[in-house]
Amino acid sequence: MKSQKKRMLSGMQPSGRLHLGNLLGALDNWIKYQRDYDAYFFVADWHALSTNYADTQKIREYVQEMLIDWLSAGIDPEKCTVFIQSRLPEHAVLHLLLSMITPVSWLERNPTYKEKIDELRERDLTTYGFLGYPVLQSADILIYKADVVPVGVDQLPHLELTRELARRFNNLYKTVFPEPQPLLTEVPKLLGTDGRKMSKSYNNAIYLSDPEPVVREKLRTMVTDPARIRRTDPGNPDVCPVFSYHKIFSEIGVVDRVNTECRTAAIGCIDCKKLVADRMVRRLDPIWKEREKWAKHPKKVESVVAEGTKQAGKVARQTMEEVREAIKL
Repeated sequence: MKSQKKRMLSGMQPSGRLHLGNLLGALDNWIKYQRDYDAYFFVADWHALSTNYADTQKIREYVQEMLIDWLSAGIDPEKCTVFIQSRLPEHAVLHLLLSMITPVSWLERNPTYKEKIDELRERDLTTYGFLGYPVLQSADILIYKADVVPVGVDQLPHLELTRELARRFNNLYKTVFPEPQPLLTEVPKLLGTDGRKMSKSYNNAIYLSDPEPVVREKLRTMVTDPARIRRTDPGNPDVCPVFSYHKIFSEIGVVDRVNTECRTAAIGCIDCKKLVADRMVRRLDPIWKEREKWAKHPKKVESVVAEGTKQAGKVARQTMEEVREAIKL
């Protein structure tokens, strides 16, 4: 029977270990959504090739580690469908068919296209796959007829392309695809240990798989208010990356205390960091315990993926039957 819940779909690229930004920006939302939606979460391993096609040695390892992180954080296969993109060739077929009707100008206006090329200058991204990855992204969404897709404001243009392709296909052939709506999510701004945005490429991330001593050491060496040189100098929490962590992980009483005592030099940076480290460890400890369990049982992880892929495959194949009929293939 068709679920009475609206269908939601989201995915992640296996481009490295997951960090706190992934937990707060995506996984925490996914865990809430799996209760309220017919949720589909997929490992976008083909998308990882769009920027890492020249070095694929660790993709399988990253896929496995990411699945362990998902399950450890609270993604429940009893409440959602978890699968790997590359195990369902229907994604690639729909990508091909949609690419036949996609104007090149639609892809060239993608706001992140030039941004990524500038950001990853050491890689050759002048490939068809990189230019056309938004079409594959659209296929990922449309093949499950997703009603909603969780996105941040900066990702709205990507979803709008999917909506445009759905309209174009429906107008050219036959109405098959609903136009997915954005499920706007609040993504807290999480800074890395160097004060920049947390990112694997900046080597400033705290990973979900980091053990407690590593987390504490990364926080111990984290940058603070650059104007506070001596212990007796008053600080400014408004410009301190560590205080931004307090606002996310600490209870309001601790936040207020640090805010006041930092400005009067009543607390030093070392003690301030220890306070937030204690709160962060408390938040991550349940994930670490679950992670240890899942890491010991890779066959159990595979069982989750196999069942999810089976379920997703039924939906994908049904959609492709409708697509072929609409195009008269």
